[in-house]
Amino acid sequence: MSQGPLGPLFLIITLVLLAMAVFAFIDGAMRRTDAYTAAGKQTKVFWLIILGLTLPANYFQIVFLQIAGAIATIVYIVDVRPALKQVMGGGPKWGGSSSDGPYGPFNGR
Repeated sequence: MSQGPLGPLFLIITLVLLAMAVFAFIDGAMRRTDAYTAAGKQTKVFWLIILGLTLPANYFQIVFLQIAGAIATIVYIVDVRPALKQVMGGGPKWGGSSSDGPYGPFNGR
């Protein structure tokens, strides 16, 4: 780590990225294998390898792999995970249906 004035900031960023990678890896491991292909995403094994390699890259502070791992983690969290949740029936928990508008249900009247 850098010993300069930005050292603590880099430490915080590294810890946040590590926590995100651990979360993504555990979440990916808990999802069904067939959900990945049903959602049109790469296989479960692919994502577990990519997210799994992110963990030692963060631990050993291999900067290039940390950046690649951060990108993969973010892609998993913002793209793959919502698609898996939709396929597995874990949509938004705030209620309503797909026909609800911003001011209530759309009944076509």
